[in-house]
Amino acid sequence: MSLHDTLTTHTPTSAPAPPTAGRSAVLARLLDHLSDQDRAATKTTADRLRGALEQHDSAAGGTVLVGYGGGKDSSYTLAFIRAVQLVLAERDGILFTLRSATNRHPGMPRAVMDNIDRVYRALGMYDDPSCELLLLDGDLIHPFRPDRPPEPAVTARSRADILMTGHRTAAQARPTFCNACNLSMVNSFGLAAAHGRGADLIVTGDSREEQRDYAVWINRLARQVGHDPRTQRRSGFPRVLGALDAVGRTYARTVHGKDTPTDDRGVHADVPAGLSFFSIFDDTSYDSGSHWTLLTDFLGFRFDDLAFSFTESDCANPALMAHLRGLTCEHVYGRTYDDGMDEYVAFALRLMRQKDFPQRLIDHMADRYASTAGRTAVRQAVERFAQEAYGLTGTHLVCLVHAPFTARGQTLTSFLRREHPALAGREPEIRALLSAPTSRPDAAVDELALILEDISGLSVPQLRQLYASDQPQAGELLDLVLQDDPHKERIRTRHSADGPVVYELLSGR
Repeated sequence: MSLHDTLTTHTPTSAPAPPTAGRSAVLARLLDHLSDQDRAATKTTADRLRGALEQHDSAAGGTVLVGYGGGKDSSYTLAFIRAVQLVLAERDGILFTLRSATNRHPGMPRAVMDNIDRVYRALGMYDDPSCELLLLDGDLIHPFRPDRPPEPAVTARSRADILMTGHRTAAQARPTFCNACNLSMVNSFGLAAAHGRGADLIVTGDSREEQRDYAVWINRLARQVGHDPRTQRRSGFPRVLGALDAVGRTYARTVHGKDTPTDDRGVHADVPAGLSFFSIFDDTSYDSGSHWTLLTDFLGFRFDDLAFSFTESDCANPALMAHLRGLTCEHVYGRTYDDGMDEYVAFALRLMRQKDFPQRLIDHMADRYASTAGRTAVRQAVERFAQEAYGLTGTHLVCLVHAPFTARGQTLTSFLRREHPALAGREPEIRALLSAPTSRPDAAVDELALILEDISGLSVPQLRQLYASDQPQAGELLDLVLQDDPHKERIRTRHSADGPVVYELLSGR
């Protein structure tokens, strides 16, 4: 039984989207599902938004961008701004363009696309010409369609990012899955903001203080990679995008090698000069507990058992993060898979509480991992997902948690003895292959290269890049990105079955 079936008896509304003439009916149904406080907020927000558009000389035809990831919070944000759009149209005769942009990445299961589709239908957005529904796959922009196949090039790039970063950081969850993904998300903001005639405003749920702190962090990162944002002519969000472009390109060279082409690794910063944020932080709270009926009844949002993973409701990667912790304890520390899962689940549940998740969602997540049978079911589902979404096999992931090739093969000996004893005697050959500048054209090397590629999921040039790289050092980019990340803590653990208690940094979502 899915979480949606467990937690609500509502039947999701999935009627066909009404025509443009039905905007008033959409608004009436939407307002019926909002609290008195939020209904009032749509009017005050409409006043503020009108003023913001007037500052852009766009009161009658501006474009407002919402980044829509398909999760519970962004679904509410989109619904609230749709209500604001319709209030302005009905009350003041001002109809701005509402542009909703979804940055798709392989960590989004099909259930997320289906949630987005139901939300768009409930809000009457498909047939409304004042709504632009975009799907971004890497640098490609398409009209949104829930059944559009993923772009193979995007999947391949994500897979390489996960493996290369994961090996460099010994499978530390946040950098492994989130660093490149976060840069991709910001890139999608730039692309969506520049699309067509451009956007005037980007809606955010962050406070002004949070926006300022984020900009300060980004600018500091940019200066540390040799880019000084203060030398740029533009200001505000366009300047932040430029700073992130420099960070993204440096990050790609750090992880994949100094000769890596970075044209598709940066952040699109060629956006309208006046592009700015419009915050709804003071107007409404987008936490799901305050809008449960709106989400599950009117919008038809379903908490899929894979897409809803710990602090995320639109991404299965946190379940993969937990899986890697289980594999680390099982294969590296000589403990059990359940030991690792217990450590990660305890950490992730604390994150959920810090983020003020409704208790019903915290309880459901705890129940999912409470029994051996439950953990086994999740493990099987995550293994299938890793294979289907990224082409990552169990062998690849076990290799990843050992990180045997990084830092001149620091853990290569123990990895071969534990996981591939038949290759232990060939360690000198492996080291020679990985330290050579080019592959020697003989059959033995070709055969060994194929074996290593099958074990790791990486090509010989990628393995050589890892072999020549070190674990992140203090002050280097990989360390700096994680340094100020709040999604981490030091946990008590053991690095062997009967070893002493030690403290280890654990990060994730």
